[in-house]
This record gives sequence, C-alpha cells and structure tokens, in this order.
Amino acid sequence: MTGLAALMASPALPALSGPAFAAGVPGKRPKGSRLRPGDTIGLIEPASASDDPFDLVLVEEAIRAMGLVPKRAPNLLKRYGYLAGQDKERASDITTMFADKDVKAIFAVRGGWGAARALPFVDWNVVRANPKFLIGYSDITALHMAIAAKGGAVTLHGPNASSAWGKASVESFRGIAFDGATPLYENPKATEDRLVQRRWRTIRIRGGKAQGQLLGGNLTVLTALAGTPWLPDFTGAILFLEDIDEAEYRIDRMLTQLGQAGVLKGLAGVVFGQCTNCSNPDGSSFTLNAILRQHFEPLGIPAFEGAWFGHISDQFTIPQGVLAEIDADAGTLRLLEAAVV
Repeated sequence: MTGLAALMASPALPALSGPAFAAGVPGKRPKGSRLRPGDTIGLIEPASASDDPFDLVLVEEAIRAMGLVPKRAPNLLKRYGYLAGQDKERASDITTMFADKDVKAIFAVRGGWGAARALPFVDWNVVRANPKFLIGYSDITALHMAIAAKGGAVTLHGPNASSAWGKASVESFRGIAFDGATPLYENPKATEDRLVQRRWRTIRIRGGKAQGQLLGGNLTVLTALAGTPWLPDFTGAILFLEDIDEAEYRIDRMLTQLGQAGVLKGLAGVVFGQCTNCSNPDGSSFTLNAILRQHFEPLGIPAFEGAWFGHISDQFTIPQGVLAEIDADAGTLRLLEAAVV
C-alpha cells in the first residue's frame, strides 16, 4: 500500500442543557451503524447551492459506485440566492433525513456558506433520537459542531458528496464508515527526487502525546460559532483545524478570538491540517507557522501542523467525537475507538 491507502491498516442520549459530552471520555457520543452495500444515503445541501444540476448526477453516480443508494432530500433542488433554499427548507431536509428510517447515513453535497443559518430550525430531538453519521467538511463544520453540542451521534469530517473522490479518499472513508477501522493517520510519503522529503511534511509545534476526543473542522466556520449555542465543550479534546484562502493576519485574528473566548483552554492537543492558499506572497507578515506557534505553544500541549485534511483533492476522513491519540513528534493521529457500531 502507498500514500493515503496505507492509512487504513486497520447509548444514552444526553440532555439539551450543558455540554453534550465529556471530551476526554471514550464512548460518550452515540454512534451510527456501519455502512453495508445497498444502504440508502441521504443527500442534503445545508449551505450553498450547486451551480449545475449535472453536479447532482455525478454525486449520485459516485454514491452508487460505492455500492450505496442515493436519496435526495425533498428540497435539494431549491434555490434562494446563493443558498440551496430558504433556511427553514434546508433545516427541514436535515431533520427529514435523520428521521427517515431507510436512510443509514447523510452526505452533504457541498459546503460554501449557510449551514449556520439553518441550525435554529433543525429539530434536535429528532437528530438525537436517530443516531447516524453525517459526512462533509468546510461549511459543514457548523453542522458537525451543532450535532456535537446538541448530543447527536459521531459525525465524519471528510469529503463532501460532490468532492473528486479519488482512490485514497474512498479508501479512507470506507475504512471508517464500512469497516469500523481505527487507523493511524500519517501523511503520505513524497516520491520526489530529494535527499530529504520536503513535500507533505508535518511540523512539530510542541512535542508529546495526548489522548482526547476529536473535535474541529474549518477554522473560519468554527470561529463564527463562538458565543452561540452551537459550539460544544472542547475541554479535554484534540482540536483539529483547516482552512483556505485566509491571510496570516486573519488566521491570527481567529485564533485570538478562540483563545479569548476560552475555546483553547483545557485542550488535550491540536492538529492543524492544510491551509490552502494561506501564504502572503510578499512575505511581509508572520508566517503561518509563526502564528500557530504564538497561539499553541503557550498552551503546553502536543501540537503539530500539516496533517492531510482540508481543502485538498484527497483527504483523511476524521470522525468527530471519538477518542484518539496525538503524537506531535511523529506527526500522527491514531483512533482509539471505532466511529460506527
């Protein structure tokens, strides 16, 4: 096995009030059932609308290629400006797919912007009563965080349904969702002709190992939830973050906000993934690494950057809310429990 393929080597419902789970306790979040060939997958667009109806055809073909059966949410083709329907329509689709007993898991077709607008209109009692995993990333971070905050099941930070779904992405997703794997996540080995590897490296910010439940996603979206009911308790968690098209000063601003809001206090560890197109070409600012060190080193916990998830063509599927171990010296994450039952 080469590249990302090598990665896959192997409940009581909480109340609405207070933290949805203790981030350092294994098995606290409910889990959906592992997928099997022939299972029905719900398709939702909780944020931006797809530009071309043919995109949905490609999505459905990709789902079928995985041996699964796609099912469109009732409002999937609705449009409201740049959003995929009115806020209540998108929220209704989320509730409907969780309530549908035939639907075993839910895929977000794409991200963009708008999932947070729908959160107040979701029936969270339905979400909690029907444990199944949601998969997606980018703006879908808002849904991941809200589901965690409101006591829903473990979810999967991974490709949206409209992503390219290269071989490595498929293998990572299948290992988690079909096989219940507990992989060691480590970056692929570069094949460049160099004395030492330069591409796809991880960089230690502060060494050491720690355990905690994985929580995180897109930095911009997560930061925008600070001060709302949709952000869970991060105490004891391993926070993982990624972003795209953000200048260093904006990364600095967002991490400053999270720190001053208390989100970074009490973390067990930090993994910063890919920050695509986040460098200042004129070199006049702090580097991304310098910004991350300024915010994470003082926490005194294991932290590293460069992990293989984010706005990239192939990426890890990372469960939200399962116990994992960070090794910042090795630049790895290891799941300590399966994401599905």
